[in-house]
Amino acid sequence: MNQQAFEAGKNAYKRGDFAGAVAQLSAAKAPGEVSGAVDHLLGNCLMKLGRYAEAANSYGNALGDANYGHSGALACNRGRALLAANKPQEAIASLSLAIKDEDYPTPYKAYTALGNAYMRVGNVRDAGVAYRNAAIDEKNPDPSSALKNLGGCFMQMGRAVDAVEAYRTALDFTTPAESQNEIYGDLGLAYVAANRMTEAVDAFSRATKDGSYKLKPEAQAAFEAAKKAVAAITDGSPSETDAFLAAAGYGTGAAIDPLDPTGQTGEFMPSPEDTGFFSVKEEDLVAQDKKARKERKVRRKKSHRGLKAFLTILIILIIAAGVAGFAYYKGYGWPTQQSVVEDLFTAGSSSKDVSSYLSSSLSSSERSQIKSLLPTSTSKVTIDGLDKSMRTSTVTATATLSAGGTQSYKITLVRDGIGWKVSAVTPLYASSNGSDASVSDSSTSSADSSTSSNSGTDVSSSSSTSQSGSTTGTISTGE
Repeated sequence: MNQQAFEAGKNAYKRGDFAGAVAQLSAAKAPGEVSGAVDHLLGNCLMKLGRYAEAANSYGNALGDANYGHSGALACNRGRALLAANKPQEAIASLSLAIKDEDYPTPYKAYTALGNAYMRVGNVRDAGVAYRNAAIDEKNPDPSSALKNLGGCFMQMGRAVDAVEAYRTALDFTTPAESQNEIYGDLGLAYVAANRMTEAVDAFSRATKDGSYKLKPEAQAAFEAAKKAVAAITDGSPSETDAFLAAAGYGTGAAIDPLDPTGQTGEFMPSPEDTGFFSVKEEDLVAQDKKARKERKVRRKKSHRGLKAFLTILIILIIAAGVAGFAYYKGYGWPTQQSVVEDLFTAGSSSKDVSSYLSSSLSSSERSQIKSLLPTSTSKVTIDGLDKSMRTSTVTATATLSAGGTQSYKITLVRDGIGWKVSAVTPLYASSNGSDASVSDSSTSSADSSTSSNSGTDVSSSSSTSQSGSTTGTISTGE
């Protein structure tokens, strides 16, 4: 090895001259020579320059030096370089090697990168396992980030209640000096998905309290829905989901540690507000500060052990309430869209008041027009199709008339608390050439109407219908 070139490369690296360091380090080895030290530093320089594929090769070369060691760190760096080079599958293989090195002092780094790689390929479950392992690593100085990522995995898996506990625990590992707003925003979404609307409003309010954090569009929509749902609660009785949560031990006031649901470890989370200062004397504060530092170090280790117990249980726990609550996001509610439509047509057929089934945003003339479109001699209403999203839904139905014959309709509904209200009714008629049915222009919808496909991607559209019967729409996708 050319020691002079190696030393020049190290000095250039320290000065931040990464291009110069690459030139020197590339000259430090003879052709075919193996040097883990040179290739390790060369890989670091190439990463700084954004030359990720070359960096991955350098780290790979360093791994070929059996005498150099540091295999865990090198495999982790190589995995991160491959991920940056958009090679997630290769990154997963390298990062998996890193976590197998028992001498690697900071495995949380590899677990975090492994979680990111699994997310890149759409493997949410294994990503959650990786983030969980990153969180419980006692060397991890910031377990809250891993817990936040774990909460996101739970949300994607439809396990909203588990996501709530992950986000709440992430808050316990942050301090008032750190920004908690983003975590509170994610916590609000999890509460909405778990149908815990009062807590959702509180979490969203905390996220936006100081004005420094702006909710994303989907979070803002969930915030508004939660506030409306809370305002609609009048009898104070718990929802079906609340009953599930109570049965699981949440929100009951019982002495249940969320990190130790089975009560096996006897360890509880430390309070982040507990500073340990009990005297205002200066000399006592100095002594107490030293003691507090020591106690915090011991407490963090205990916290991680408690966190292990929590996450070990959390990673395998599926609570029915979480599944039921997450359905809110998928367009479910009570009463359902189908029952609202059926009841609307039944009331119209009986010449009863249909106001209770209609959106409050409709004007008197719009309400009258919808009522006039409903058949007055219906013997049966059949639901033909349902296209639902969190805020709007569209139902197609066929009314079998008592006098004979049928009539098809398209009914648009909007979210009302956790239920649904009708905002538009449109008769459907066969086109003159016998092809697919077309939509008649005889209904008036509310200004805020939207539809969503059932593909799983949140897509909303605002549409307006001209007097000629043509429809125009603008489609936007959420973040």
